Amino acid sequence: MGQPKRLFITLTFMSITILAILFFLVWFIPFVGLKTISPFMPLIFGSLLVLFFMVILFGTSVIIIAVWRGKDFGFSYHLRGAFIKILFPIMIFLGKLVGIPREKVQQSFIEVNNQLIRSKIKPFPPEKLLLLLPHCIQNFDCKVKITGNIYNCKRCGKCKIKDFIEFAETIGIHVAVATGGTLARRIIVEKRPKAIVAVACEYDLTTGIQDSYPLPVLGILNERPFGPCINTTVDVKKVKEAIFDFLGKSMDDIDKLKTPVYIKSKVKKISNL
Repeated sequence: MGQPKRLFITLTFMSITILAILFFLVWFIPFVGLKTISPFMPLIFGSLLVLFFMVILFGTSVIIIAVWRGKDFGFSYHLRGAFIKILFPIMIFLGKLVGIPREKVQQSFIEVNNQLIRSKIKPFPPEKLLLLLPHCIQNFDCKVKITGNIYNCKRCGKCKIKDFIEFAETIGIHVAVATGGTLARRIIVEKRPKAIVAVACEYDLTTGIQDSYPLPVLGILNERPFGPCINTTVDVKKVKEAIFDFLGKSMDDIDKLKTPVYIKSKVKKISNL
């Protein structure tokens, strides 16, 4: 099991422990006041808290088992929302308390999110996919503005933009460059994709995954050889793998795509395969 998964499971157990303590305090503090209303009120109130806590414990256990096994378990995929909206903020808080760098927690969140999506992925037609790239992947010295229209790119080959445009043209997916969360949200509204493959740093990916929910987003961390936000790059193979996961194809199909084609009929057939 990778380090991000171990970190996720550790922080999840810590989160559950803190929730248990909080539930106990919520029950214990008004205990005397509740007895004045009815001698049964503490028992009723306590039972409701225990029931609520057991539901949370069951849900997190399903997610942990799915992460441990590396595949869907029960309805783990449908609990992704609880993981994104509830567990992750608690994990960030706990990580800060025990001195775990925020980036490490975010990396764990991204990996677990990707695994939950891949555990129950369904094929999408290419025109319903969006590849969202960060503006910092463009060569810093380039004078061409591609945030409004990525196809303004001159395809000089000094950055990865050329590769992604040609790949997007080959399989028929949407591709765009965003300078931040506001523009990314506008692109999503305009393109109306059913699934997204996003490349960015830890912060932008985690906030993007949260903002885009319930849309499935596979996040790929960028590489920063020159530091953040300047001449970043990314493993193209990982991006293609994520795209082909959404298309219901394997990596073996990538090398077979030699000429531009457009995938139709919900990826059941590619004309030159």
